[in-house]
Amino acid sequence: MRHALAGLIACSCISTYCCISVCSAQDDAIVVNATRFPEDARKLPASATVITAQDIAQSAARTLPELLQEQVGITMKDFFGNNASTTSIDLRGYGITGAQNTLILLDGRRLNDFDLSGVQWAAIPLASIDRIEILRGTGAVLYGDAASAGVVNIVTRSPLREGRSVEAFGRIASYGTFEGQLYGSAAGSAVGVNGSVYGYTSQGYRLNNRDQQQNNTLNLRWALGEGALDLRVGDDRQYLRLPGGRFVQSSIGLNEYATDPRGTDTPLDYAKRDGARIGLTLTQRLGDVELSAGLDHRDKQTLSYFDQSGFPAYRDDKVGYDAFTPRARIPFALAGMQHRLTIGADWYDWRYVSRRTDTPAHIGQPTNIATVKQSTAGYYAQDSIDVTRSTVATLGARLERAKYSGDDLVDPNAPACFFCTGAAPLHASQNEHAWELGLRQGLGARWSAFARAGRSFRLATSEEVYENDIFFNPQFQLLRPQHSNTVEAGAEWHAGANSARAALFRSDITDEIHLDPFTTGVGNTNLPPSRRQGVELDAHWQATSTLRVAASYAYTDARFREGVLPGSLFAIGTNLSITGKTVPLVPRHKLNASASWDIAPRTQLSGTLTALSSQLMDNDEPNTLDQRIPSFAVLDFRLRQEARWGRISLTVNNALNEHYYTYAVRSAFTADRYAVYPLPGRTLGVILELRI
Repeated sequence: MRHALAGLIACSCISTYCCISVCSAQDDAIVVNATRFPEDARKLPASATVITAQDIAQSAARTLPELLQEQVGITMKDFFGNNASTTSIDLRGYGITGAQNTLILLDGRRLNDFDLSGVQWAAIPLASIDRIEILRGTGAVLYGDAASAGVVNIVTRSPLREGRSVEAFGRIASYGTFEGQLYGSAAGSAVGVNGSVYGYTSQGYRLNNRDQQQNNTLNLRWALGEGALDLRVGDDRQYLRLPGGRFVQSSIGLNEYATDPRGTDTPLDYAKRDGARIGLTLTQRLGDVELSAGLDHRDKQTLSYFDQSGFPAYRDDKVGYDAFTPRARIPFALAGMQHRLTIGADWYDWRYVSRRTDTPAHIGQPTNIATVKQSTAGYYAQDSIDVTRSTVATLGARLERAKYSGDDLVDPNAPACFFCTGAAPLHASQNEHAWELGLRQGLGARWSAFARAGRSFRLATSEEVYENDIFFNPQFQLLRPQHSNTVEAGAEWHAGANSARAALFRSDITDEIHLDPFTTGVGNTNLPPSRRQGVELDAHWQATSTLRVAASYAYTDARFREGVLPGSLFAIGTNLSITGKTVPLVPRHKLNASASWDIAPRTQLSGTLTALSSQLMDNDEPNTLDQRIPSFAVLDFRLRQEARWGRISLTVNNALNEHYYTYAVRSAFTADRYAVYPLPGRTLGVILELRI
């Protein structure tokens, strides 16, 4: 059945269109804000997608990562299938480091943190989103670190939509799931405010898989002539139980995935997370010049406990940052061409403090208190040039300097201290740069083509800096920055509600920052050179006045160009060649198909099918493990009924009850041992939305 469905999608994609398209049914401008100032996506020399509020309402996706995985070139790594907890997305084949190579923005503000905990997706409920902007392969000039694969900008609902409204959202679903949000807004011609309260609780698909989430937001906007002042405040809290993986080792007849996929070997493990954010942005127009300046503060605390079969570890990690991001867009004419020059600066100060011991009772006197600080100063300029009425060129560059410092305080009298040591202090700096050159050419009323080339970079995070040496003593290791050189070309076609696009890309990565699981004590390291290249095809078709169809296909080839992993006698081998080997956790093929049918004027049925080919497991850089993550196809449905008071929906996720997982990791020490993270089977849900 799975292979038949995958084939059906492929035939649909080929017979409908052989290209990709922005998610819009209009021929007018598609404005995106991920470019620092509003721009028409159809003038950008990049592959762009805009997911509208209508697209979100039609989708059966329960979380942001599920919604994003419906888009071409994006895959999801989901550990537990419970409200996107510990979930990451991967754009264009970076594998497990996809979260560190795709920049996630909330209303233009950076959400990627200075640690490896990932974006807290559950803090952004779908009901609060106005649209989502996806820019593939671009963003390093405007944003700097972590934009190697591209940028995803999540735009929430504006407080300045005039009038008053109150909305309530509620969902009941399988596995004891209850979700709710209360949203209210009030706005006049000059002042607007909106806010929301969100709650989620679920027992989860597996044992020890409970998840509790609570968020609050408050947004205010004052109109100031030709500008505005925005204040955005939010907090989020999560309590999450951690069921761990299901272990498989054929040599000893062990297969927990087959015998007890919903069980757990870690019944005592858990994590707690508290976060808060506040941001103030002033925008103003002086003649033709647009100005903007943002002040942001964010902090979070994560408490985590891992029993580790009687050798427990407990951590109290705090991460905070302050940012100041002034910028301006200056239009001018030169040599008969119109220019839109964007200039700006980004100043970030990150602080990471990790208190480590064995149990919660001893956190008052931890064994180690590690502190890592990073201060970055980035300066950029990007010019968009109307060369002719149908030709737009983009040229940009960025310079960035990062300063690191690290201290590790060890307490020899701590209860959990047994031959404990501290890392030597760290003081270092790194200089980086990015550039981009792009061109978009109109080819008549319906066709256009684009091409771009650029250089991006990624800096090491705090947990990639604070590691252990070969004797398992803590140390600070500042890895070389990662670089990516990307070239891309594509073509687009638009005709009313129908559209299509095709894109080809290649990224050559050097000094990739990643975990080397086979070399004792090294931990995170700079891997040998690799390459990601592929094809992205997407099409949207208004088949009839009541039927809309879309299909997409992505081919991604991710390989190491050369190199050897040293390994060790304690791991599965030494001098492990990875030349020409496939990067783990990157499916070669990905297919999406969706349809939306207006059964009646207020009744709509929509469905989405996502199919992925097999993938190598995490830690299998040498490609020596026989078992892979199997291919799978997941079918979701949503039946929606509109009414004057709101709407009611019935959702069916994983309708075919596919047994699958998107993440698995091989052992570094036992050749045929690995762990998989099973995801939920068929899930039913009822959604009620009220509007006043």
